[in-house]
Amino acid sequence: MENTKMSLTVKVLVGMALGIIVGLIINLGGLNAPGSFINDNIVNGLFHVVGKMFINALKMLVVPLVFFSLICGVCGIGDIKMLGRVGGKSFALYMMTTAIAIATAILIAASFGIGKGMEQTSDVVFAGKDSPPLTQVLIDIIPQNPFHAMANGDMLPLIFFSILLGISMLLVGRKAKGFVEGAEVANEIMMKMVTIVMSVAPYAVFALIAKSIAELGLDLLVSLTGYVLVLVGSLMIHLFVTLMIVLKVFSGLSPAVFLKKIRNAQIFAFSTASSNATIPVTMRTVTERMGVNNSVASFSVPFGATINMDGTAIMQGVATVFIANVYGVDLGITGYLTVILMSVLASIGTAGVPGVGLIMLSMVFTQVGLPIEGIGLILGVDRLMDMIRTAVNVSGDAVVSSIVAKSEGKMDLATYNDPDAGTVSTDGFHIDETVEKELADTVQQTHNQA
Repeated sequence: MENTKMSLTVKVLVGMALGIIVGLIINLGGLNAPGSFINDNIVNGLFHVVGKMFINALKMLVVPLVFFSLICGVCGIGDIKMLGRVGGKSFALYMMTTAIAIATAILIAASFGIGKGMEQTSDVVFAGKDSPPLTQVLIDIIPQNPFHAMANGDMLPLIFFSILLGISMLLVGRKAKGFVEGAEVANEIMMKMVTIVMSVAPYAVFALIAKSIAELGLDLLVSLTGYVLVLVGSLMIHLFVTLMIVLKVFSGLSPAVFLKKIRNAQIFAFSTASSNATIPVTMRTVTERMGVNNSVASFSVPFGATINMDGTAIMQGVATVFIANVYGVDLGITGYLTVILMSVLASIGTAGVPGVGLIMLSMVFTQVGLPIEGIGLILGVDRLMDMIRTAVNVSGDAVVSSIVAKSEGKMDLATYNDPDAGTVSTDGFHIDETVEKELADTVQQTHNQA
């Protein structure tokens, strides 16, 4: 009987498939008309509430998980110099894959000539937003108030403070032992909370996907077929070819095993369209499913969620070619090289900024002389494309984490090659009655002493 039970991954995939079906039925059947019962009470009622609650639950875990995980990672790293190597390798790999991503996207999009002869207009007006200068991003890495950074979920300042706190605890020495042990327990508790939240994922994924498909439908996809197909194709080539070649060349790890184990994180990323919200799931996947040591994952995963934008870079490359062809602008080799350079730099300069994909795209358009209002042509399908490129971004985070961990000897290969390692049990959560009583007695004794 045990073998017939579905794993969490299968349940999530089923929820995703059912969500697509239900969403299409609502959209194609015209059941999502403004003011209708289905639209108001199901799509923007039940589906919206369930999906938002799930995303909030994931976001709730991000700051404490990154904070305690980084402290434990720094204290347990064994060699403080390794922290610099992990940071340097992670940054170099993230920048390299981003550059390859946009170059590949431009090459593919230019080869297909998408947008040529298209007389498409859009009623959507897009106003470009200013990105903070790189100098300000560097200044903001050091938080004036770490608690303010935590409250806002600012990853780079949080990473900086957590690492500095961990190093300071090492310098204090034995007197900080209790704090370190407390952080270890807190980190373990947070990972257990991730497991609890993941247990409701199939239902939340169903609600998120059903709402998105019900609202988007197929009309917009059909009108922008060339753009959508080339963008999705470029994303898939980067995920299944480029990233897997990078993984194999730099680590020697099996791409087939990686793709099988990363599925859960990809589904969560697709459903939430947020790399930051997916951090708890990505962390759990790379540490418990792939065997990456927490000392590496605690830094590389949140760092990657902030600056690694392979999927966004691909979107910029395809969108630039598409809009240039629509408006009859010949960018030439120099223009495309400028786009590649701008996208790589913008991935650092816009780190942590909401709506980062469109902000980066408006910066690129301004630099190469394309009309920013052209972004209005692709805004309609950007939500769905954002879901796909987020899944690619998260995959890139896991690839870099695995490569860096392998190179530093901080990876358990037995765990990586074990197909069942780190799988989430869906049989419920067992609380040991003896432990439960011991904890209750401890609380009571503490209360009586007070």
